[in-house]
Amino acid sequence: MILAQSAVFGLLIGSLYGLAAVGLTLVFGVLKILNVAHGELIMLGGYAAFWLFALWHVDPFVSVLPTGAALFLVGILLYRTLFGRLLRAGEETKLKNSILIGFGLALVLQTIALAAWTGDERAVTTSYAGGVLPLGGIVIPLARLGALAVAFVVVALLHVFLHHTYPGKAIRATAEDVDAASLAGIPVPAVFLTAFGLGSALAGVAGTLAAVTDTVSPSIGLAWTLKALIVVVLGGLGSVAGAFVAGCGLGVVESVSGILLGNAYREVVGLVLFLAVLAVRPRGLFARG
Repeated sequence: MILAQSAVFGLLIGSLYGLAAVGLTLVFGVLKILNVAHGELIMLGGYAAFWLFALWHVDPFVSVLPTGAALFLVGILLYRTLFGRLLRAGEETKLKNSILIGFGLALVLQTIALAAWTGDERAVTTSYAGGVLPLGGIVIPLARLGALAVAFVVVALLHVFLHHTYPGKAIRATAEDVDAASLAGIPVPAVFLTAFGLGSALAGVAGTLAAVTDTVSPSIGLAWTLKALIVVVLGGLGSVAGAFVAGCGLGVVESVSGILLGNAYREVVGLVLFLAVLAVRPRGLFARG
């Protein structure tokens, strides 16, 4: 029963890993750039949820909408001022320079957050924060269950958008072959802009849900970026569904290994799994080919 309880907790945490990674893998799959400041966007989403709740008592599960919209606009701004300039470079140069820009951006955003809100940890404490749902011998925290449900809905809506709308199909076509998409009349620059904005919006939603289940501070960005990178590689670079499934799986593995081996080794087990997948299937578990 203890292992079952631990697995449930792992799934609840892993759904946030997956949602955080989905935005990162979407941007990489379409633009072939790696935004290592993705975790800082998650941090900004968490602060947005906190202040909306602290100042106007907006429930965090409602604030996912304005927060996602706000981070979409932030993503548009970052693309136009920083990352969009890289797309004319070769693929290797583009990747390297995007990493350098991302590190610089991460430091800037962290410093701004520290100056604006200090280094204190903040949390969204709702009336249902301590509520649980008993299910047999397993106890499920209501806040984390709500975060899991929202994460599933967001990923499902993204799937519908990418597979059943013209803009979504244009994004997928551009991810497959930029030149062919351009020859087919797809406005590739607009697709790049939209994809980067969507990736940032997903980071904002992940940050909002993280604020419900955990604390927010200016320093959390790096940890989220590293976790998202691990999940992206496990799921397969550019695979949205793979990233979400891999995130859920990683959460379960880490949580169960914490019970079996001790909490000191849970992160190590995740890294060992990461290295094993790289050795056996470098393209990721769910990558095509």
